[in-house]
Amino acid sequence: MSGNDSTSLYEILDERFRTGRCMNGDDRLERLHGGCRWAEGPLYLPAWRQLVWSDIPNDRLLRWDEATGAVSVFRSPAGHVNGNTLDREGRLISCEQGNRRVTRTEPDGRITVLAERYEGKRLNSPNDAVVRSDGSVWFSDPDFGITSDYEGFRAEPELDGLNVYRIDPSTGEVRLVADGFGAPNGLVFSPDERQLYVSDTRGGCIRVFDVREDGTLSDGKVFAEARDGVSRFDNIRFDDGGRLWAAAIEGGVHCYDPDGTLIGRLRVPEPVSNIAFGGPKNNRLFITATSSLYSLVMAVTGLPRVRR
Repeated sequence: MSGNDSTSLYEILDERFRTGRCMNGDDRLERLHGGCRWAEGPLYLPAWRQLVWSDIPNDRLLRWDEATGAVSVFRSPAGHVNGNTLDREGRLISCEQGNRRVTRTEPDGRITVLAERYEGKRLNSPNDAVVRSDGSVWFSDPDFGITSDYEGFRAEPELDGLNVYRIDPSTGEVRLVADGFGAPNGLVFSPDERQLYVSDTRGGCIRVFDVREDGTLSDGKVFAEARDGVSRFDNIRFDDGGRLWAAAIEGGVHCYDPDGTLIGRLRVPEPVSNIAFGGPKNNRLFITATSSLYSLVMAVTGLPRVRR
């Protein structure tokens, strides 16, 4: 099947998409589950061979079992959780839009609040989080959960601006590290952790910041822009070849070369919210798209899930 065929899963925009083996996996998407209102936050849990993800308007976390294909409710109510990640100990970190906080699920099931205020004021609605190898937790805080009652609870913002924050692993201090966004969304560190990439949904771009030794960020620059008039960026992930994959909502899944060139796309039948690598070899791409959970076994591999 040609990568440029209008019915193909893959759309080649640059030869590097072909030579990088980005289209050498499955030739179709596998739909694992449907029936969500707006699915987000896929996270593969290797110890259990399960994937958890969020159905935000229905206020629940769902769980898919890789061995059986069964889907069940992991947690409900769940605080209108959006993004999920793992910390260095394999514990679940969740961004609870409805409760306006970042939490950690302990091994015994208890919920520990990591952040809910900055300088005494309530956060807007934490969206996505990433954990650095030093144990710090970084999260974005747009307003998606307080603009209406659909994905949270309508409320007036207490903070000025929609920002990115860092939680200190030793003190728990919440520090503002980046601002000036239309709506900060997906976060991911570069393979060497020297840069932080942040998608700006309303700004129509992905920005990249240098990470300084003290945990602060540079002013940042634009890495990629949405240029087709349709795509908006949600979450982002790296493969082990240094390519950045972006959930581009109406534009499917975009693949960027390390130099910022859009080299290819994955066509998805529904608007795409989030992506995550998983599976035993970390080469299965899970895609949450509006009402559904899809997957694709690929010839490229995601970065290690937890860095030590």
